[in-house]
Amino acid sequence: MVRLEDAVIARMSSHDTAFEVLVDPELALALRTGNEVDMHNMLAIDKIFKDSKKGEAASEEMMKKVFGTLDVFKIAEQVIRKGEVQVTTEQRRKMREQRRRQVVTLISKRAINPQTGLPHPPARIESALVEARVHVDEFKSAEEQLPGIVKVLLPIIPLKFETRRIAIKIPASYTGKANQVVRNFATVKQEQWLKDGSWAVVVEIPAGIQGEFFDKINDLTRGEVETKVL
Repeated sequence: MVRLEDAVIARMSSHDTAFEVLVDPELALALRTGNEVDMHNMLAIDKIFKDSKKGEAASEEMMKKVFGTLDVFKIAEQVIRKGEVQVTTEQRRKMREQRRRQVVTLISKRAINPQTGLPHPPARIESALVEARVHVDEFKSAEEQLPGIVKVLLPIIPLKFETRRIAIKIPASYTGKANQVVRNFATVKQEQWLKDGSWAVVVEIPAGIQGEFFDKINDLTRGEVETKVL
């Protein structure tokens, strides 16, 4: 549970009535961008307010009318998702910087420089964001903002988003650990367990992480993995 002094107000209005909850700003941002959040950790107080500064609780009648429930966590989730989260300037700056790093990571992992066939270094992407004066919205997910940001960056740095389809065969002695690693990096398209216990799989990965992926599975299998780019 977030400390009261660290909490901020999330506020939503409906039927001429305000509903407020005191929340952890970073967890509220995570919830708004589609992540699952433990509501016990989210709320400073398990209570729905009409005016949190005055300590005035919302009426049960209005909560039932607007939300169809008196469950504090269900109401709080709707208030956070549909309303506004009041954060300080410093909190907003930190959240925007975190979201900016997420955007850079997505681009560096998913895109390549078509001139070299290699991903751009994160520092180059950061520089391009500054040059293009890109505004990153801390209350929208990096995934949601990516298409618009890429469009702005294209006149500055060449970007090409493509995937690699790779056939992999992993010896039986390494399949336990390798299975999860492969699934974390890639989308499995086809798979087959062979008679000798080895795992044959065809996956798709963003082109930008091909090198990192190969390094990881080679290290994990001590170089005994077989791979082929299709």
